[in-house]
Amino acid sequence: MARIDLVDLAHSYGGDNAPVESFALKPISMTWRQGGAYALLGPSGCGKTTLLNLISGIVTPSRGKILFDGVDITPLSTQRRNIAQVFQFPVIYDTMTVQENLAFPLKNRGLPKGEIGARVTEIADLLDLTPYLLRKATRLTADAKQKISLGRGLVRSDVAAVLFDEPLTVIDPELKWQLRSKLKALHRTLDLTMIYVTHDQTEALTFADTVVVMHDGRVVQSGTPAELFDKPAHTFVGYFIGSPGMNIVPAEVSGRNARIDGHTIALKRSYDRLSSTAKIEIGVRPEFVDIAPPAPGLLSANIERVDDLGRIRFARVRVGDAKFAARVPPGFTVPDNAAGLVFDPAHVHVYADSLLVEGST
Repeated sequence: MARIDLVDLAHSYGGDNAPVESFALKPISMTWRQGGAYALLGPSGCGKTTLLNLISGIVTPSRGKILFDGVDITPLSTQRRNIAQVFQFPVIYDTMTVQENLAFPLKNRGLPKGEIGARVTEIADLLDLTPYLLRKATRLTADAKQKISLGRGLVRSDVAAVLFDEPLTVIDPELKWQLRSKLKALHRTLDLTMIYVTHDQTEALTFADTVVVMHDGRVVQSGTPAELFDKPAHTFVGYFIGSPGMNIVPAEVSGRNARIDGHTIALKRSYDRLSSTAKIEIGVRPEFVDIAPPAPGLLSANIERVDDLGRIRFARVRVGDAKFAARVPPGFTVPDNAAGLVFDPAHVHVYADSLLVEGST
């Protein structure tokens, strides 16, 4: 088990002399605590798998260092890092039994038979694999094979961290929740540092205590699921987290007011020092904008459609060139064309060039 420090870590597949903007992973520095459950979240091509492969040793970084418990392991091989990595597709021996698969890493290290048997029994019990120990792996379902792959990593007691690279890709949707719950239970039981790569926000937010959101090779925000939802530090985080994502629209902001399409929206904080050259936008989640009957003083919107999600309804509306999603209050009858929008000032954020601006009280 280890604390992991990334120090000015960066990587380019085009050579060390390539411009930094072309790097697959732009320079980052951050610390992941021992025993933490982390998720690297972002779209395809954002750099999350590159970062995972740098930590595991599959790829050598172009710049920077990786420390495990303060020790520089950047030049070490994957084997010497004591990393367990679980990939999209199960890495197991189909011709072996489940028991033989779990025991294989320990046999390679020459451990005594008694110690191997005890450890295999423990891990099989944690993963609900005990009934299948004597069965050939080839006859098992995809989710069972992925459990075996996970068990092969966990069976070693010297593992510093467990890395997951989209491990539920081949799993049926109805089984994904069960496996995520199993991973959380394992994390609590074993107190291992776990890092989970995914493009699926549901997987990330339900697995991790800390979610690291990546975009264009950069870490744009790291925080708890609640922090990412309530206070996105970057417009990309607001858009990427949530369903539907945050409304991001251009606005003129001065003091405690934002103006959109000639209408004023109240803000909880004051913004008096915004750059005159920056692109200014406001962001508000659909849960904090309500549809209301048209009325003086309310921002007027044209309703395009209503999405009924069962527990909540969202209206899709247009204000000038901007599109919004807004909550339909329970029992409210949506007009055929125009409606007013009511904003909760406490949840309206201001962004300058895509970055959150902290106003003054």
